[in-house]
This record gives sequence, C-alpha cells and structure tokens, in this order.
Amino acid sequence: MDTFEGRLLIASPRLPDPNFRYSVVLIIHHNESGAFGLILNRITENRVYEVWKMVASETVDNEDPLHIGGPVAGPLLALHGEAQCGEKEVLPGIYLCTQKSHLTELVTQTRGEYRLYTGYSGWGPGQLESEVEAGGWMTLPASAEFIFGDTDVMWRRAAQAVGEQITRPLVGRAGVPRDPDLN
Repeated sequence: MDTFEGRLLIASPRLPDPNFRYSVVLIIHHNESGAFGLILNRITENRVYEVWKMVASETVDNEDPLHIGGPVAGPLLALHGEAQCGEKEVLPGIYLCTQKSHLTELVTQTRGEYRLYTGYSGWGPGQLESEVEAGGWMTLPASAEFIFGDTDVMWRRAAQAVGEQITRPLVGRAGVPRDPDLN
C-alpha cells in the first residue's frame, strides 16, 4: 500500500465534496485503517484569543485566525515547529500537538510559527486511495512553505506545482534554456 502520509492533497475540480473545494490537505497519518489530515487553507472569523477564552483560564493576546482542519469535529490541534511541544513529527521539524499543556505553551509564548486548528479530515479504509485513483485529489510532497504559507493563494500555488511536476519530465532538459533571460 502506498501511503500519503507527509504529502499534500490538492482538491481537483472533479472532487464533488464541497467541504474540500479548493482545499490543500496535509495527510498526517495514513495506513490500512484509514487516513487523518488537516485542511491547511481554511480559516475562520474567530481569532486565537477568542477561542482561548473558551478553553483556558488565562487570556492570550493573539490575533491569529483559528483554522478549520476539516469537517469532522475534534479537539484543538496545532501544527508548529517547537520540538518540546511536539507529540508527533509530521515532517522534519514540523510537529502536531493536541495536549492542552503544549497548546498553552504555543499560544502564550509565540516564539515560532504555528497554526491552531479545530476539526480534522478523515477517511475510512481504502476511501482516500479510491478518491485519488478517481482523480479527486492531486498530490505533492508537503513542506513548511505550504503548511505555514498564505492561505489565500495556497491552492493555486499547489495546483501549479503539481502541473510543473507533471510537465517537467515531458519538456526534458533539451527544452529548458540555460539562461531564462533569453526568453
């Protein structure tokens, strides 16, 4: 079984599910039992400080938006680069956490970049593989550039990267000028 863990799923225009229209999803876990991921480019109107008032006794002064990880309800989660708060390394230097103590450290001591999510995306056994095979998703290796990138242009940039990945071998080296300024 090929795994999509550590890859981005880019929703194709053929994907009929409105929950994922123009979405970029990071697959965090994938095995024969199913898959778990987070939509990277959906934000809510809520800010971290507003949500934090509902879950903790301390207040935070954080204007960052709360992200929607997917249509399935679940705990607050964070993607971040702080190893001491990491519960699972998703990519080298990128971690996932759900424990309240780790989330508290992230939102109160903003040393590095992180994103706070509510909800997640999930697939049952074989479901994700079927959707990819049917053309519902394009895939791309994940990177911090996408995980913490601009949500407004993420889908377009990811779809463009997939297109380049497909066409580059077709063009080959012979079709690429040594000096792009000669174009």
